[in-house]
Amino acid sequence: MSHSAMIAPPELDELCVNTLRFLAVDSVQKAKSGHPGLPLGSAAMAYALWDRSLKFNPRDPFWPDRDRFVLSAGHGCALLYALLHVTGFDLPLEELERFRQWGSRTPGHPEFGKTPGVEATTGPLGQGLANAVGMAIAEVALAARFNRPGHQIVDHFTYVLASDGDLEEGISSEAGSEVGHLRLGKLIVLYADNHITIEGSTELAFTEDRTARFAAFGWHVQRIEQSNDIDAVAVALKAAREERDRPSLIAIRTHIGFGSPHKQDTAAAHGEPLGLEEVRLTKEGLGWPVEPLFHIPEEALEHFREAVARGSTAQAEWERRLGAYAEEYPDLAAEFQRVMHQQLPEGWDANLPTFTAAEGPMATRIASGKTITVLGPRLRELMGGSADLAPSTHTNMDGAGNFEPENRAGRNMHFGIREHAMGAILNGMAVHRGLIPFGATFLIFSDYMRPPMRLAAINGLPVIYVFTHDSIAMGEDGPTHQPVEQLVGLRSIPGMVVIRPADANETVAAWRIAIERRDGPVALVLTRQGLPVLDLARYPGIPSGVPLGGYVLADSPPGTRPDIILIATGSEVHLALESQDRLATEGVRARVASLPSTDVFSMQPDRYRDEVLPPGVPLLVIEAGASLGWRSYVGPQIAVIGVDTFGASAPGPVVMQHYGFTVENVCKQAHNLLRQVKEKP
Repeated sequence: MSHSAMIAPPELDELCVNTLRFLAVDSVQKAKSGHPGLPLGSAAMAYALWDRSLKFNPRDPFWPDRDRFVLSAGHGCALLYALLHVTGFDLPLEELERFRQWGSRTPGHPEFGKTPGVEATTGPLGQGLANAVGMAIAEVALAARFNRPGHQIVDHFTYVLASDGDLEEGISSEAGSEVGHLRLGKLIVLYADNHITIEGSTELAFTEDRTARFAAFGWHVQRIEQSNDIDAVAVALKAAREERDRPSLIAIRTHIGFGSPHKQDTAAAHGEPLGLEEVRLTKEGLGWPVEPLFHIPEEALEHFREAVARGSTAQAEWERRLGAYAEEYPDLAAEFQRVMHQQLPEGWDANLPTFTAAEGPMATRIASGKTITVLGPRLRELMGGSADLAPSTHTNMDGAGNFEPENRAGRNMHFGIREHAMGAILNGMAVHRGLIPFGATFLIFSDYMRPPMRLAAINGLPVIYVFTHDSIAMGEDGPTHQPVEQLVGLRSIPGMVVIRPADANETVAAWRIAIERRDGPVALVLTRQGLPVLDLARYPGIPSGVPLGGYVLADSPPGTRPDIILIATGSEVHLALESQDRLATEGVRARVASLPSTDVFSMQPDRYRDEVLPPGVPLLVIEAGASLGWRSYVGPQIAVIGVDTFGASAPGPVVMQHYGFTVENVCKQAHNLLRQVKEKP
């Protein structure tokens, strides 16, 4: 379904395209910062899309069945801001005049949630293209779940404007291969093939046949040699929309800095203002008035603003269809509204699994899998998978089917060995809404996912990561596969909640946090090896303590103040409990504090944190990961048993013993710490 305007005469089209070009040029020049080259070169193709194909309503940027437009080439955002303003979004001209300034809604790269009409935070190249794959996956998955014969309530396209840089980044190959395999025909990429990157011509480092590459991925590929041929772009878009079994790439030969007499087709047009004199020459060359700045001809604005009535009509027609759908399928309609508003169903967490000591030892990855088995049927919006590791991460949902070309209703995804794309695809699924996306791999390979995880945190996206094989205890695969610095790295991301549960029951509580969190990502960090189960009859504080990030798991004798507090996370909590017992025989009263999430614990009131970790009591941290961060986190009277080097290849218990994760060493370090504290004047 296209969203076509009345086709304007060529002279009006040209006027509109130049309006976009020079709004962008003036924004960049006033800011003395930005990227004018892409807006000058790509304005015509963007106009062809927005004027003749894109389905959107400027008065309701979150209308569920709108087409999605992702500017993967986020450095060209001045063009997007110009489009948003002239088509009637709530983005006043004053915001274009405040481009890249403090507090403006026109930041230096698009930011989801800051600017109406911006669908994704883009900037790191390739991320937007992979986000769009996630959006296209969400569209087809929701359509399979909710559409019924004669009732198409989910029916929209995802469009991308991508640059040479987007295609040069490796993530584009990962995402392009995945979506080609999935045969998602409602993803359409406009590729601004301008042959220029920051260092100069793409001939320096980027010479493969890009169209052949995407054809090999299974894409429908078209090429247009004249970027300013609006009709040709419109025809190619129509052909792309009609190709429902393959994603489409339309390679359009653009000219960066088009119209600039001295900077067109040069790297100088990419990342810096044209300069006042070059702006004047460019405007004069394209027949545009030098003054006033931010000039919008009335005739052009009138044509652009037709988008408001067009969008309102399209949305009203969709709402009429939704009403008819609700009459025939009231339960499905209510469910659709629920998932699109990110609400959880009543009773989703009733009677979640509980485990007893008799069921141990149990790896937390297995406990997680058992929890997913229960959650899957209750939360049909839960959708995800792993980077070719489902048998190890235990993330397959029984009975949910595989998401594949033959089964769009399947909810188990196979991302292949593509962690980077997996992370970005999850972001696209989350920002689309209607799904709770999750992805899984080994903790060590979270390094491949850092860029999209950071963007998930920036965006506040509810994405769940399941990271297993969480420490040197994973054993024989050795230092290349044993995570050391990954925990502290994940914890350092603002807005990321990292949870490393100590056992099966803490794992269930961790999943409850992950499902309920709506304003940011959650990383569940799980063991490969079996662990004892902390029986709720003996440790009743687990369900209420885990949501607080940390709690007293086992205290010193009633009525006594502990001599020392053993802080532990994950598998090391059991070592702390064993050490507490040994220390008691040696005359030391120890408290064991489980801190599954330092991020969440740090958000608690000072009073609560002081209850768990009373000031003045020495602290001994036990965690099979880098010690960086713990001393500043809890103060000077502290020692850390950690891993500040790489692991080694040997059976897990042997590696843990050699690195000091034994009761003997914990007790030794506890006595040393107490002696040091006592000796301090």
